[in-house]
Amino acid sequence: MSEYEAVIGIEMHAELSTKTKIYCGCKNEFGGEINTHCCPVCTGMPGTLPVLNEKVVEYAVKAGCALNCSIAELSKQDRKNYFYPDLPKAYQISQFDIPLCADGYVDIPLESGSKRIGITRIHIEEDAGKLLHDASDTDSLVDFNRCGVPLIEIVSEPDLRSSEEARVYLETLRSILQYIDVSDCKMQEGSIRCDVNVSIRPKGQKEFGVRSEMKNVNSFRGAIRGIEYEIARQTALLEAGGQVVQETRRWDDAKGESVSMRSKEEAQDYRYFPEPDLMPIRIEKETVEKIRQELPELPHVKRARYVSELGLPEYDAGILTEYRPTAEFFEAAVAAGASAKGASNWIMGDISRILKEKDILIDNVPFSPQQLAEMVQLIESGAISNSAGKKVLETLFETPKAPKQIVEELGLAQISDEGALQKMVQDVLDQNPQSIEDYKAGKDRAIKFMMGQVMKLSKGKANPQTVNALLKEELDKR
Repeated sequence: MSEYEAVIGIEMHAELSTKTKIYCGCKNEFGGEINTHCCPVCTGMPGTLPVLNEKVVEYAVKAGCALNCSIAELSKQDRKNYFYPDLPKAYQISQFDIPLCADGYVDIPLESGSKRIGITRIHIEEDAGKLLHDASDTDSLVDFNRCGVPLIEIVSEPDLRSSEEARVYLETLRSILQYIDVSDCKMQEGSIRCDVNVSIRPKGQKEFGVRSEMKNVNSFRGAIRGIEYEIARQTALLEAGGQVVQETRRWDDAKGESVSMRSKEEAQDYRYFPEPDLMPIRIEKETVEKIRQELPELPHVKRARYVSELGLPEYDAGILTEYRPTAEFFEAAVAAGASAKGASNWIMGDISRILKEKDILIDNVPFSPQQLAEMVQLIESGAISNSAGKKVLETLFETPKAPKQIVEELGLAQISDEGALQKMVQDVLDQNPQSIEDYKAGKDRAIKFMMGQVMKLSKGKANPQTVNALLKEELDKR
């Protein structure tokens, strides 16, 4: 039986977060009433003329710079002709042979090390409308709000070799687009969609196998499942003596399978030709350089800095830098006096847990990074215990007061007074002679038990480090 290797390429479509659409002044905004964010231009009325939104070009160039592309000084737009009910003009304005950005790359972090994935091109285009199917399944309506929403299409080289690499690649792209603030990347609102090309070949073979393309996969989870399904489908087909045919398939996430839409022989001829109503796009080198210089610190650079300068583990740095608002919250907490590891532990641990329970993002945390820093400092100074810190955090989510005030109101201050703790230690030792014998016999659990008894006696307020030291001191005397 031959061992097969997957060859995967991805075309990601990302909606740009401009205020208006690509060729008209309509709002570029999700969630409006049906057919309220449209006009004669984006609904394709005869006699209307498009006007290119300059911000769209700027955002595309920004993405190109972040993904190490060369930027075309002279570019153009083209008509992609096809008929579908949600495309009122019966053509889409896109780019064909001269995209804005080409020949880039992105490095993705894998367990085996960094891997470079080529970016073939990035081009701009307009989105189509959206078909709405009624419950009876007999009628369909069209919402034109999405018509003319600006997109960039990021086309990768076929450099991905597994669903895991595809997942990391997609997450890396999403993170970069969020960092440079060109797309909100909200998959639940359709801001990111992708087409996935998959083929397999015997390991060691240089020539690519016959590929299939899955269209409009609208979640990363769907993309991963679709890739795994397609690899298994093609492998089973070849091992049974069959042949893979080049075709377009549709991923059905509910059923967990892809279904054939059309074969290569039935593929549409889009009959691209230059868009006659729009001038070519000319971009000065100085403009590109200015955009490049204004890019923020990108995730991979920030991740490396967290490791080298702040001493964080690679894992922590990767989690903290994946989503820009998380990194900003973390950095603000550190700037306010929290230790890097302390802030990292709370953000990755209890804060993430509570955010998940409440189904909110860190952007909507009701307290400030400065309040988190104050809480971390209280713990690290010994003023409160770690368990008390958890209570302070829970309270911060409900009533974001100053952590010191919460500590006072709830009586969470840690007991560090050696005199008070010494008495508790003596009481516990007097009441547990067997534990003293167990400790002297080398049983480690004995001191843990006695520690627990002191903590119980102090209602969880005793400083554990002080208690541990006092216990050992007293035990050594007996």
